[in-house]
Amino acid sequence: MTTASRLRIRRYVEHSMGMPISLALRGRHADDDRGRDAWAAAMAVLRHADATFSTYRDDSFVSRLGRGEIGLADCPPEVAEVLALGEEARRQSAGAFDVRRVGPDGRVVLDPSGVVKGWAAERAAAPLRDLPDTDFCLSAGGDLVCRTLDPGAPPWRIGIEDPMDPQRIVAVVPVATGAVATSGTAHRGAHLVDARTGRPPLGVASVTVVASSLTWADIDATAAYAQGPDAAVWLGTRPGRTGLVVWADGSTTTVAGPPV
Repeated sequence: MTTASRLRIRRYVEHSMGMPISLALRGRHADDDRGRDAWAAAMAVLRHADATFSTYRDDSFVSRLGRGEIGLADCPPEVAEVLALGEEARRQSAGAFDVRRVGPDGRVVLDPSGVVKGWAAERAAAPLRDLPDTDFCLSAGGDLVCRTLDPGAPPWRIGIEDPMDPQRIVAVVPVATGAVATSGTAHRGAHLVDARTGRPPLGVASVTVVASSLTWADIDATAAYAQGPDAAVWLGTRPGRTGLVVWADGSTTTVAGPPV
C-alpha cells in the first residue's frame, strides 16, 4: 500500500441520539466493505443506547425507570453499568456531578445523559478497533475517540470551539490515540448545573478534557464545568487528564493532571 493510499481519509456521517455522528477512517479498510460494516455496527450501538437511555423517549428504559414503572432488574445490564459510573462520578466530584437532578416540579429526575454520550461512543468504537491496519476518529456531537496504529501517520487534529463564537477555534489538540470531550452551554443553553445547588455554575464557559477513555473524558469535562470557578483546580487533580478551561471573560487555563 502506498503512503498516499494509507493516509487517504474516508468520511461517514449519520444522525443519532439527537446529534451528528461522524467517522473518519484511514488505512487498509477505510473504503471497503469491512470498513463500512464496522461503521454500521458502530451506529447500531448508538441507536441501541438511544432507545435505552433517551430521556426524550417515553418508552426508553431510563424514562420508565425514572417514572417508577420498572425496576433496575427489569432493565438491560448496561443501565446498571451507567448508573454505577454516575455514582462514581458523583463521589469523585464531591456531588457536583449527579445523574439525578431536581425537576421543575421539585421531583427528582433520573437523567444519566452526562454519562451516556461518552460511554456510548466509547462502546461504538469497539467494531472500529477490530479493523486491522486502520486508523479512526469517531465524533459524537463533537466529542471524539481516536486510534492511530500507523507510526508514520499524522495525529488527528481536534479543534476546540470558542464558546463565545462557535465559528472560531481557540485551540487545536493533536491526538494520536485517545479521547477529547468538551462541556459547555454554547449549543444547548444553560442545561448544565452544579448538582449541589441545582443552578448553573458561574465564571466558566467551557471545559475540554483529553483522556485515554471518552467515557471519562466526557464525565470529567461535565464535572469540571459544574465546579464553576474551581473547574481548573478540580481538573488538575484528575490523574492522566489534560484539559483547557475557557472562562466567561474569554481567558483560558491549560490544565495537566498528575500522571496515572
